[in-house]
This record gives sequence, C-alpha cells and structure tokens, in this order.
Amino acid sequence: MARTPSNAGRRFRRDRGLLLLALPGALYFVIFHYVALAGNVIAFQDYIPFLGFSGSDWVGWGNFSQAFSDPAVLVAVRNTLEIFVLQLGLFFPLPILLAILIHSITYKRIASVMQSMLYLPHFLSWVIIVALFQQVLGSTGLLNQWLGAADIGLVDVIGNPSAFKPLLVAQLIWKDCGWSMIIFLAAIHRVDDQLHEAAAIDGAGYLRRLWHVTLPSMRPIILLMLILKMGDVLTVGFEQIYLQREAVGPQAAEVLDTFVYFSGVVDGNWGYATAVGLMKGVIAAAMVFGANKLAHKLGEDGILR
Repeated sequence: MARTPSNAGRRFRRDRGLLLLALPGALYFVIFHYVALAGNVIAFQDYIPFLGFSGSDWVGWGNFSQAFSDPAVLVAVRNTLEIFVLQLGLFFPLPILLAILIHSITYKRIASVMQSMLYLPHFLSWVIIVALFQQVLGSTGLLNQWLGAADIGLVDVIGNPSAFKPLLVAQLIWKDCGWSMIIFLAAIHRVDDQLHEAAAIDGAGYLRRLWHVTLPSMRPIILLMLILKMGDVLTVGFEQIYLQREAVGPQAAEVLDTFVYFSGVVDGNWGYATAVGLMKGVIAAAMVFGANKLAHKLGEDGILR
C-alpha cells in the first residue's frame, strides 16, 4: 500500500520553485548574520587574528570594563543618542505627513509625479548626496558664492560641529523621507472609504476625519515602524557619518558604529571593538522588546506576541 505524502511534503513539492528562489537570500542571512554571531566570542579575548580564536588570550569581562570607563565610548554613545533623538523627532513624522498630503491631492497624475520625485533620492548613494551638500553648503559652495557676491558674511555649514547633527537629519530627510512615505501611503489606501463617508454624513470636516478616521486606522503601521526604528536606536548611519567625520572631528561626529570601525579595523583592537559592538546590539534588542511591550499595552500586536 502506497504511503500518503504528508501535508508538509505536498506543500514542499508545490512550492519548491519559490523555495529555490528564496534559498540564496536565506543562505546569506544564515552565513553572514547567524553563523557570524559565533565571532562575538572575541569580545572576551585579547584577540589577535594571526593566533585565531584558540590562540588568543582570554580576558573575561575586561573589554567590557574598559568600555564603561573609556571617555571616547561615552562621547560616541552621547553623539549616537543625540542623532537618534533628532531623527526620531524630525524625520519619523514627516513620511506620515507626506503620505497624507499626497493622498489628499485630487489629481492623481500630479500625485503620482510628486510621489516619484520624492522617493527617487533614495536610490542615490550617500557618496553622491554628501558631495551634493558639500557643493551647496561647503566653505566654497554655492551658498557662500552667493553670500560673497552680496557682500554678506560667509558661513561653513559642512565644517561646523554644532550644525553637524541637524545637517545629518536634513540629509536623511532629503534622501529617505519619500521612500518611507510609501509604507504609510499604502496604509492610508487601506482605510475603508465607508468610514470617511459615514463621518462626512455626521458633519465631520476633512481635519476631523483625518484625526478620527485616518490616523487611528494607520496606528498599527505607525507603531510597527516605530518598533523597527527602535531597533536602529544605536545605528544612525555609518556611511553617511564616516564620509563627513573628518570635516568636524570625532568629538562631534564619532558614533558607536564609527568607533567600532576605527578601534577594530583601523587600530586592530578587535576584542575591544567587538565588546562595544556587542553592547550596542544588546541595548538595541532591549529597546525593541520595550517598544513591542508598549505596543501591546496600546492594544496592538507589535512584532512579537
């Protein structure tokens, strides 16, 4: 008597083409994200690449103790948190507002053109974007050329440490605000039109419908994106900051990612840099779980049950 295939076997044969297409991506994450986690063991060693894991001396919690007392780490943590707070306060709400604005445009062709123009900068690399900002706001950029022609005092935005963090947020807004808008725009399109019609019949104007219908319907997506953003609380853009770090100096521009790079890759303090990076990962995970718990208290599913 022939054995009847199990449900799992039937699903596997049915979806084997899709599974094969997903295999390279799955292997990438397994090899470079999960298997690579084993390398965090060097955070507890005075790691020397030529000696390997087995030949390097164990230092226990020594690297972590050094990190807690290192003023350079404290500067990096402070700069990272300040940039994150600026990004959360200035960048995070803008895609929501842009999505509402685009959705409110009556002429869909104009809305489509504006949407395309807003998300196209996302496909430019940070090298190009930083170069563009330097050409406009640098000491010899277009802004100073205009100010010089008008006999007004020159300004150097790019090389000004006090303006560095707001400049980073401005660059991020110009590059990724339109791209992030797409998610919220999709959430608005999912709002039931009957809810708007019922509110309009009850006499609610556009702003009241926006406040009582649109935004509450978007709340699950907003909270989900906020939780994911909390996972990046200590990752504020390595490439963007690395390209501009020398212009303002480490005191203003050093963040945890650049600190780990310069300590580990450049200076060769592999164990110490890994310890700092591991601390960053633990804090980011705690922030994700905390934000997810908050979502549960607000009645939403979050990303973890």
